[in-house]
Amino acid sequence: MPISSPLPRPGVRVEPHHRPTHPGARRGAEIVLALGCCAAGLLVVMAPASARPLTIAEAAEPSSMDPLFSRTGNNQQAAENVYERLVSTDENMQLQPGLAVSWKATAPDVWEVKLRQGVTFHDGTPLTPEDVVFSMQRAGDIPNSPAPFTGAVRSIARMEIVDDSTIRFHTKGPVPDFMEQIGLVYILARHVAQGRSSDDFNKGPAAVGTGPYKFRSWQPGDRLELERNDHYWGRKPDFEHLTIRYINNGASRVAALLAGTVDLIDSVPPNDAAKLGANPAIKVFSSPSARLIYLALDSARDRSPFVTDSAGKPMDANPLKDVRVRQAISALIMREPITARLLSGAGVPAGQMVPEGLGGYSPKLPAPRYDPAAAKALLAAAGYPQGFGLTIHTSNDRFFGDSEIGQAVGQMLARGGLRINGVVTQPYNVYAGAAAKQSYSAFIFSYGNSTSDSANGLTNVLATYDAAKGTGAFNRSRYSNPAFDRLLDQASSQFDPAQRNALLRQAAETAFNDVAIVPLYFPVVQWAARKGIAFHANKLERTSAQYIEEAKQ
Repeated sequence: MPISSPLPRPGVRVEPHHRPTHPGARRGAEIVLALGCCAAGLLVVMAPASARPLTIAEAAEPSSMDPLFSRTGNNQQAAENVYERLVSTDENMQLQPGLAVSWKATAPDVWEVKLRQGVTFHDGTPLTPEDVVFSMQRAGDIPNSPAPFTGAVRSIARMEIVDDSTIRFHTKGPVPDFMEQIGLVYILARHVAQGRSSDDFNKGPAAVGTGPYKFRSWQPGDRLELERNDHYWGRKPDFEHLTIRYINNGASRVAALLAGTVDLIDSVPPNDAAKLGANPAIKVFSSPSARLIYLALDSARDRSPFVTDSAGKPMDANPLKDVRVRQAISALIMREPITARLLSGAGVPAGQMVPEGLGGYSPKLPAPRYDPAAAKALLAAAGYPQGFGLTIHTSNDRFFGDSEIGQAVGQMLARGGLRINGVVTQPYNVYAGAAAKQSYSAFIFSYGNSTSDSANGLTNVLATYDAAKGTGAFNRSRYSNPAFDRLLDQASSQFDPAQRNALLRQAAETAFNDVAIVPLYFPVVQWAARKGIAFHANKLERTSAQYIEEAKQ
């Protein structure tokens, strides 16, 4: 089923129709949203919260408890238990009210946002427009962030507090997806967070949000302890205490679930899913994902740290700058065997930033086919008939099979005539920071598309890096293509959905024909829970508490 929806046009309100409910919940109220001509509703029934605890095991742990430190999925799924945003997205990535109850574009470059009344932070302090303004300002200024929020606030020219429930945002020109952009920013309590460092969030003093759970403690490498917020404005969680354990080994997560030491696990190894599904005490939940797994290539620098000649000696010239070399590398990768064998079918070969069904998808960009003869000819034409040397870097705990996929890609490139000097795998918390500092030449990464079209992904991953402008925040290879940037700029200011998607398609075709990155696949993600636990599988791949509840008997 398509996952796209038209964006709000200027002057169109987006507002709840009855009592609001917690994002992703299935009980509490009905919400009807008008997004252009599109409506979405949730019908839910209230039930009392229980005193039982919940323990879940996640594959990837966050690098910080500061919700604005990193936009990576592992950080966000920890943050959204404690903090909230102006808007939220449902499991199909469609916009829903959050701390904002309505928003409208009163002019092409002005948005007026109404805040939800009666919301308090965990310390009892009411939410105010000043908290929102402070959070937006802080989001663009976090030191040493491996995946900054600068892209989310890049369009803000200035903010104006109209009254105690209204903020007027002035933008740098027309920004049709403005609410999707700023809707990524978690809202902090200014009186608590102002002047605090990320370490203050990690230790607890600054970790005060409006969300369904309160922060209690974080032991890096082990667990996060949370307690239910009984004064939460929305539907209260079913579980009084929430423990999130971080177990990066898939077999160990499965063993913990079977032993009953955890109630739910994420990142179920695909080869274990059928076995768990056959167990009457276990239920498996799955969803196609909009996350793109890709190989990034250092195409910007004249010299690259892990590029050698075919004898293993350093090179003065960087072959990855040549589009023919990048095309050859893409043609040497067998995507179908990766998804069919390594992932046991839990993946779809990819040729672009978003899967079919999202805005900006181009039918002209199928998954590249394996073509070793064409790759050999391209390498020879580029001046590398004997190939050259390369080291592949990847995480080993971010998504299922990341280290094995790195090994497989290395073997495929070696079979095609390149010298693979090594495949290096690292814990994601170490790996992501080093990648942000351009420490690698060829490295496997992912981007989780969390909006209804490709604009955010293209802007963050492929647009020319510009810290002041807020583009290319995740462009760790520093790819730059002015023709692509122009098309993306045009799309970003287009309110008409059809014209916007047409420009996004053209931008994608420009970048991916230039092999800005080498797309690999879109995963199918799976969770498993013990009897009595219900999970709402979602395309965002989140394992946060908003998607978990007690199963109806």
